[in-house]
Amino acid sequence: KQITEAKKRNQKYPDSHDYSEAETRKNIIDLMITEAGWTLEKDCTFELEVKGMPNREGIGFVDYVLWGNDGKPMAVIEAKRTAKGPEVGKQQAKLYADCVETEYIRRPIIFYTNGYEIFLWDDTNYPPRNVQGFFTKDELELMIQRRETRKNLLADYINEEIVNRHYQKRAIQRITESFEAKKNRKALLVMATGAGKTRTVIALCDLLQRANYAKRILFLADRVALVKQACNAFKRHLPNSNPVNLVTEKEETGSRVYVSTYPTMMGLIDKMDGEARRFGVGYFDLVVVDEAHRSIYQKYKAIFEYFDSFLVGLTATPKSEVDKNTYRLFDLQSGVPTDAYELEEAV
Repeated sequence: KQITEAKKRNQKYPDSHDYSEAETRKNIIDLMITEAGWTLEKDCTFELEVKGMPNREGIGFVDYVLWGNDGKPMAVIEAKRTAKGPEVGKQQAKLYADCVETEYIRRPIIFYTNGYEIFLWDDTNYPPRNVQGFFTKDELELMIQRRETRKNLLADYINEEIVNRHYQKRAIQRITESFEAKKNRKALLVMATGAGKTRTVIALCDLLQRANYAKRILFLADRVALVKQACNAFKRHLPNSNPVNLVTEKEETGSRVYVSTYPTMMGLIDKMDGEARRFGVGYFDLVVVDEAHRSIYQKYKAIFEYFDSFLVGLTATPKSEVDKNTYRLFDLQSGVPTDAYELEEAV
């Protein structure tokens, strides 16, 4: 009722802001770059002149260039005024990236934005995707480094000390096929209770970390008892990942696996470390959602939208009973999960 009333009030007073490009940069984009841990004066160049543009003079000016510690460009950002859609700047951003690559012998990550919407485009690997903010220097560095160091997931082996049943290995193979061959970033696994969902996903995490697909992983569950159980399972089967239970150890850092409830993670997303966010949009490479059919409603869906990561959902609910919204969240056709091992087959 309160939400409905608030919507009615807000609709009476439409947002009339039409920031110019300069105002969009100053009021919105500069702040978001700072929140990602960049120092504007030191790490960023505004209006960088580049040569090789397809205009009469052959010259262009990149709105922002973010630099690495090695003095090479890591990202270009094309800004448009708030009244325009960010996709207006897509082709221009690509042309700037071409010019920067020619001069500095490195392909930068491309961002284009109108302040309200941001798109990330690593055009060596994936199509453009909507993200909730900019990446830190370390995260961009890792993204660029992975172009050369990431291994073929389909060729790497599954650790049989963690899982050794045919359906567990098949589930991991289906997910890795989806990530590697089809360039998908989401997967949904339907697996009967007692069939070893947690162990299966731990073996998947091990494979993704060894192949340099994932450095840090977030495992989400909807109850404290399940968080504790999952954390103990990671400690037993993947001890080198130094798993941390964020419900009890909120200040802990330096882990490769974080386990949390939804409310705890919602609170930590907004936590700042000075001017930068503690958990930026690129902090996790993989988010695992336990009991995914129960977890995507209303505000907790914001967690999956906030982090720019691979997303794997787990559920024991028969695939025919998983609702359409769950399939839609994972970009799947209704009734067709990435892999299924249901109770009847298990029995």
